[in-house]
Amino acid sequence: MPTSEQHGIKEHSDGRFGFVPVQTRNDRFTSVDVADFAPVTGREAVWKLSPVKKFTDLTAGVLDGSVYPIESTDVAGVDVAWVNRDDSRVGAAGAPEERAAANAWSSFERALAITISGEEAKEVTLTRSQLGAGPRAAHTIIEAKPFSRATIILENTGEARLSENVEIILGESANLTVVSLQEWGDTAVHLTNHFASVGRDARLKHVVVSLGGSIVRVNPSVRLAGEGSDTDLLGLYFADAGQHLEQQVFVHHDAPNSRSRVTYKGALQGQGARTVWIGDVLIGRNAAGTDSYEQNRNLVLTEGTRADSIPNLEIETGDIKGAGHASATGRFDDEQLFYLQSRGITEDEARRLVVRGFLSEIVQQIGSPALEDRLQLAIEAELTASSPS
Repeated sequence: MPTSEQHGIKEHSDGRFGFVPVQTRNDRFTSVDVADFAPVTGREAVWKLSPVKKFTDLTAGVLDGSVYPIESTDVAGVDVAWVNRDDSRVGAAGAPEERAAANAWSSFERALAITISGEEAKEVTLTRSQLGAGPRAAHTIIEAKPFSRATIILENTGEARLSENVEIILGESANLTVVSLQEWGDTAVHLTNHFASVGRDARLKHVVVSLGGSIVRVNPSVRLAGEGSDTDLLGLYFADAGQHLEQQVFVHHDAPNSRSRVTYKGALQGQGARTVWIGDVLIGRNAAGTDSYEQNRNLVLTEGTRADSIPNLEIETGDIKGAGHASATGRFDDEQLFYLQSRGITEDEARRLVVRGFLSEIVQQIGSPALEDRLQLAIEAELTASSPS
């Protein structure tokens, strides 16, 4: 028998007819206490497309929530420090909707706080590479003070079994880019939820790049809380044989004259390569003048792959500028390949050119030239290492 704590259902309003599905995306049950969530079965709305049996240690086990080694570039106007759980910013951007995130929230001992101030543009890279093979919890806070500007690159490498929450808080007129870069080792499992609150006239560019790891699930949730707030959510992923790369995106327009654009693009290659993209956009009753669009595109390079792509749009006010969504999954465009081959380019090189061009749309929008060049090389390495025979 389902319970009210399970994801995706709630008690009927008249109290007589048991449980009914949650009708609005923003009405999902949330809690920072793992005990409030039932054990994960794989039938829950948030887990039904995930290989839950492969990471029960992160959803049901004890997690190491101690501080861990981190490398950070030293830049004026950006403070990086460990803070206690009672820091006022903990919980300011959101709360878990599922058990893995709640387990991480219940387990972390101290949060890594990145505080940005100053109107001059700056870029900081934070690298984690020594998390180890044991199940871990982590909590990160990124706060952009009013009128501040920065690019924060969260770089993940090495092996890990990690469940974490990242809170992103933008003050008035802040301009922040957050890049979450997953270049984990081959056996790594990474489950993370990013919660963002965007203030008045502030702009958030959020970029997810998932290339390495065995199971990687990055779920951004952005609340456009202030009038005139703006967000671009970008994603790039390349799934090889046996990899599971997942992203569940939620944009909540909760203020007038807000804007959002969601663009995720992925490629799949190799037996058992699997990607999941779910995009939810909710335009609330208070969000008059909203301008929103989301899209997901997947390029299938070989047999034996699977891409799930599910866009959802909820509109609670008719006074909007525009809203739409699109999804497409397909193979190479034969005309593109024919054109390139007719110019003397070999078939293998033509395929690589098409894939690079397909994914470069995301790379070129990051805004960090050095990182963009590095990602272009990483994409080329993916294509070279696992090119189809």
